[in-house]
Amino acid sequence: MEYNYQEIEKRWQIYWKKNNIFRTKEKKKLKYYILNMFPYPSGAGLHIGHCLGYITSDIYARYKRSQGYNVLNPIGFDSFGLPAEQYAIQTNKHPFETTSQNIKKYKNQINNLGISFDWSRKICTSDPNYYHWTQWMFIQIYNSWYDKDSEKAKSINLLIKEFQKNGNFYVNASTSFEKKFSSNIWNQLSVLEKESILLKYRLAYLSKSVVNWCPDLGTVLANDEIENGRSQRGGFPVQRKKMKQWHLRISAYANRLLKGLKYIECSDSLKNLQSNWIGELTGAFVVFDIVYPIYSKNNKIIKKIKSFIHHPEYIFGMSFVVLSSEHPLSKEIAIPSDQKKVLNFIQKTKNKNISGIFTGNYVFHPFITDQKIPIFISDYFSFDNQIESIIGIPCNDKKSEKFANEFGINFIQVNFCKKSQKIFFNSGFLNGLNSNKEAKKKVIAKLIEKKIGNKITTYKIRDAIFSRQRYWGEPIPIYFKNKIPYAIPIEKLPIILPKIENFHPSDGKSPLIRAKKWAWDEKNMKIVSSINIDDKKNIFPIETDTMPSWAGSSWYYLRYMDPHNTKFFLSKEKENFWKKVDLYIGGYEHGTGHLIYSRFWHKFLKDRGWINTEEPFKKVLNQGMILNYSYKILKVIDKNIFISYGLKNKEIFRSYSYQEIYVKTNLINKKNELDINLFKKTYPSFYDSYFYLENGVFICKNKLEKMSKSKYNVVNPDHISKKYGVDIFRLYEIFLGPVTQSKCWDDKKINGIKNFINKFWNLFHKNGVFQVSEIYPSSKEYYILHHTINSIHEKMKYFSLNTIISSFMIIVNQLTIMKCNKRKILEPLVKLIAPFAPHITEEIWNKLGKKKSIIYSKIPMSNIKYLNKKDKVKYPIMFNNKLKFVESFDKNISIKEIKNYIFNHYKTKLFLKKKTIKKFIIIPNKIINILF
Repeated sequence: MEYNYQEIEKRWQIYWKKNNIFRTKEKKKLKYYILNMFPYPSGAGLHIGHCLGYITSDIYARYKRSQGYNVLNPIGFDSFGLPAEQYAIQTNKHPFETTSQNIKKYKNQINNLGISFDWSRKICTSDPNYYHWTQWMFIQIYNSWYDKDSEKAKSINLLIKEFQKNGNFYVNASTSFEKKFSSNIWNQLSVLEKESILLKYRLAYLSKSVVNWCPDLGTVLANDEIENGRSQRGGFPVQRKKMKQWHLRISAYANRLLKGLKYIECSDSLKNLQSNWIGELTGAFVVFDIVYPIYSKNNKIIKKIKSFIHHPEYIFGMSFVVLSSEHPLSKEIAIPSDQKKVLNFIQKTKNKNISGIFTGNYVFHPFITDQKIPIFISDYFSFDNQIESIIGIPCNDKKSEKFANEFGINFIQVNFCKKSQKIFFNSGFLNGLNSNKEAKKKVIAKLIEKKIGNKITTYKIRDAIFSRQRYWGEPIPIYFKNKIPYAIPIEKLPIILPKIENFHPSDGKSPLIRAKKWAWDEKNMKIVSSINIDDKKNIFPIETDTMPSWAGSSWYYLRYMDPHNTKFFLSKEKENFWKKVDLYIGGYEHGTGHLIYSRFWHKFLKDRGWINTEEPFKKVLNQGMILNYSYKILKVIDKNIFISYGLKNKEIFRSYSYQEIYVKTNLINKKNELDINLFKKTYPSFYDSYFYLENGVFICKNKLEKMSKSKYNVVNPDHISKKYGVDIFRLYEIFLGPVTQSKCWDDKKINGIKNFINKFWNLFHKNGVFQVSEIYPSSKEYYILHHTINSIHEKMKYFSLNTIISSFMIIVNQLTIMKCNKRKILEPLVKLIAPFAPHITEEIWNKLGKKKSIIYSKIPMSNIKYLNKKDKVKYPIMFNNKLKFVESFDKNISIKEIKNYIFNHYKTKLFLKKKTIKKFIIIPNKIINILF
């Protein structure tokens, strides 16, 4: 008898909602905080790739509840940002409207999956009640500086008092301000001069910098929003452009961000990703004599320049010096005859992979008399925030090698000599050394001895650009008085995003410049009409750039702890209870940007005393991607001509330049052939196009890729759930493979899960009638149950969820063969399966006579007295004759069941990875050997 999943699933979803089953309160018992990375409510809705994380977190949340934990499993929406704005532009609807519609759609889809989220804690970044506190936090960051001595952020007022008392002689801060001044000098400065200096100390500051500018999107993009020189959103070209932007001084936290990684439980690959992004570099700074001294803006002669070298041991191989266009001397360093072209280069937008310009000037090599090293200006390299220049060593660095080749710079070779087995030759006092460490130490010692350099530790991480020239984002709570930024009083927060009609990008300026009421009345402390701006007396312009989407997503996990608090973003009582996120589930693609931003934000709040923990997340689990086939066709650029894929290497077509266009899967048959007539109807703009066929058909290219709406390869979970049922969909998506690995979607095998669910249902039903026996189980039945219980708890530790489903299949098959319908066996089994298939288990639980939801029942634990070793056989599991692990099986288990279990074991998948099994050898009751 098949169960009626449509009726059952609907009934229990209504029951859960009506009885607030998943609502969490702070109770006096062990807590467990599980969290999904903040979802963005796409207009396309959920696809099955999104569902993997939600289902995984739901299984674990239900499992921890069954262990007696008070589980917090909240949800909300990252509803500000570029994707929402672009969707609104495409649909010609206001983002307020489209975002609200998308959230409603997402919520319905999530609830249809039976996910046990506590919706009473829902938050949205675009809700003024939420971004009130994002704005408050920005003001606190703006009003803070970083003290290197104590390694923490402090109030800017403490710094001002120190300046008034001692100047900056005893201040060791993260700052771009290098000059020293006394208290007398400070106290005599004007307000404008003081604020200009303070801005170089603040953790949030305004500065001109080279940014990733996307003209088509009309906004600045972060590095993680760009792929191969194009925006991830829309695939538009990105340029390098100098603009005045808000920055957050994340670089001040670089060392703490690195040290904190050891306190986060996550994969080694994620830790390496973060470590490389932060990028600790231990090297030396070197002070060079300039060949042709220059005059600074105040007519002071400058004869020296400071630069950074990551590998001082290769200093004899230096071939050029590069200054960033941000370097204080970049506009003066060129000799007179080259001054104009260098200035033009700095001012123009650069969009080449390798760009730079020779200044006509040189520095002298510090150790080789009269050797001149050319000075270039370029933003091709990543520069340290403090020393905006580097030394290029082509013989040791591939990026320097590319730059040298581009500009015809002669290489100075310092190589490993294989014949003499010495590392350094052609290297002055380093000749003959065979240790990089020894050479590095010797060079630094020489630099110190000559008083032209010293050892330095720096980082690759750059201060985060915080400005976005777009409408749909948190307003930055700053107004400008005489061009000096001032924070809007915190008691007047939030400043609410005005609803404007035209929210399209505006040539490098935020759409908020069109807002009719966007000026600050300083005297009356309110927003007034922009027409009244006088910029001198009382009415001043408000910042028109908005915050990036990561602003709201950097602290949302804290707000879930106390979402309805109107007095503060988080009470001490709630923070002391929940502390931090115990398990954070999300995509690996957020391993740099989001995780680093949120860790920085968290550390800042801790520094200022508003929270107690140093790290926000205890454990981070990255789920793998669900892959599916996408299809592309070849189009000749600038022509309405399409070419079948097999023809592109033919001689007559080689002169063409092509672009690949994704097409909808319904236009392609199983042989990768395009239905041209249907294609023309679907895309009328290509109706008059010409198609070159091969053998009478038009062949497309298919590729296994991450699911994406833009690739037309998404699978809608609603369709799968409607056809098979939610529980079957949940089980099948988890059964595809290990949670942390990417896997290909293939719904051809879903019937196996369907058969399992029907077998499970029929354990409790005979001829359509619910029947459970009260007869006491046999020792064999107890053994099968408790062996499964023991196995499931062990696998849960490693999130080996797919192999747990295999265990469910094995025990259900065993009990079916034994015709076991005994309550003492089946009731614990229902509890075990409940986190994975919540609807069918709720129904059976109710039929078993239970009045409360199964979510309140405790998961069974194995009892050693039922695990009689005499009834078990230990099998050594070998791979290519090498022992890898040992597994115990019931004596009566079939070879087919053993084989199925071993093939789906998480350790087997770990050892085999992508290898193909050639032979499976089993000697009953003795040994298993897998050959590949």
